[in-house]
Amino acid sequence: MTTPGEQDPTAINRAWWDERVPIHLASGFYDLDGFVEHPDVLRDFETAEVGDVTGKRLLHPQCHIGLDTLSWAHRGATVTGVDFSAPAIEAATALTAQLDLPARFVTADVYDAVAALGDETFDIVYVSIGALNWLPDVARWADVVARLLNPGGFLYLADTHPVQDVLDDATGNRFELDYFDPGPIVWEAAGSYADRTAATTANMTVEHHHTLGAIVSAVAAAGLRVEFLHEHDRTLSARFDTLIRDAAYYRFPPDTPRAPLMYSLRATRP
Repeated sequence: MTTPGEQDPTAINRAWWDERVPIHLASGFYDLDGFVEHPDVLRDFETAEVGDVTGKRLLHPQCHIGLDTLSWAHRGATVTGVDFSAPAIEAATALTAQLDLPARFVTADVYDAVAALGDETFDIVYVSIGALNWLPDVARWADVVARLLNPGGFLYLADTHPVQDVLDDATGNRFELDYFDPGPIVWEAAGSYADRTAATTANMTVEHHHTLGAIVSAVAAAGLRVEFLHEHDRTLSARFDTLIRDAAYYRFPPDTPRAPLMYSLRATRP
């Protein structure tokens, strides 16, 4: 792993995501045909922790092609999705028209969301799995989130646990990387998590590691009141070779040491 030199990390990542939009739209991983039939891919713990969204105005930054976003619209929210990838926003907008759901999608970097949305505010800012690792400055992100919330509104964040990133691939029980090293971490690999065999040319990504303490501290420093932080012993993919499938999740086998695999956080703007 090396640093990207003089290249702009945001441009590097945007090129990666832009190229993968058609791959993801065609993949079984996202299953667009199944989603059109039943537009709800939210996880059970997310819907339980967020609660009823009927009549709520929900913002989903870093929304990609909008499946999670539109799932909240299907559940009764009026939703706005923001993403820096124009092809992703085009795909989400087309899917919205097909499903006739109360949603709109805006092309903008998450750090520019306040200006891009004209200082509009929301009842809920929902941040879904695999978002924060793309951002270099989690404190700046938290400040943007706070500015996007109505008084009394809340941030809901669900993501892979940062300790998962530094454990060995084989067992998930041994530290292999420095938990406190923020990066940047530069990867170069063809394909996509949705299709490992896909032919791709934009293969570099620049990611960042944020500790759980850094994330919670950033949220608190932005003036949000943390209601809960839940750590979960399950995840959405077979991240470690030893994990076993349990319904919609993967967990460590019984009677083996467990590390936290996901977390969820809810914090309110006073």
